[in-house]
Amino acid sequence: MADGTITIKRSITVRAVVTPRWKEDAERELSNALANSDGQLAQLEREGQQLVDEIRRQSLNPLDPRVQEQVGSVQQQVASKRAELEEQKRQILEQQRQVSELEMEQVVEQGQLESVVAVGVGDNLVEKLQAAVLVRDGVIEAIEGAL
Repeated sequence: MADGTITIKRSITVRAVVTPRWKEDAERELSNALANSDGQLAQLEREGQQLVDEIRRQSLNPLDPRVQEQVGSVQQQVASKRAELEEQKRQILEQQRQVSELEMEQVVEQGQLESVVAVGVGDNLVEKLQAAVLVRDGVIEAIEGAL
C-alpha cells in the first residue's frame, strides 16, 4: 500500500451470445432441472406417506388425537415442501419459455465471476468495478471494462 494502491474484489458479469449450441445447452440444463424437480416431488410424496403410515402403524390407537396431531404435522411439512418444490418447477418452466423466445445473436446475462483489481488514488472506482466478459459457445469474444 506504500505505492497508493490496494487490491479489491469485484464481480464480473458473464454475457453470452445466443447460438444454436448455447440454446441447446440451456434447454438441456433446464429439462434436467425439471426432471430433477419432478423426482424430488415424487420422493417427497413417497417419504411423507411412509412416515404417516409408520406413525399409524406404531400407535395402539390410530384415532388417538396425539397420533392425528403427529400425522397432521407431517402432512403440513410435506405440503410446505411440496409448495416450495412446485414454485421451483414453475420458475424452471418460465425459464424454459424465456429461452425458447430468445433470438439468435442476442446477448444475455449468464452469470457472475469474481476477480481482483488494483485501484489507486485518482482511479475512477465505478469504472474499475464495471467489468464484463462476452462469450460465444464458451469462447471469450470480448472483455469489457477496466482491467
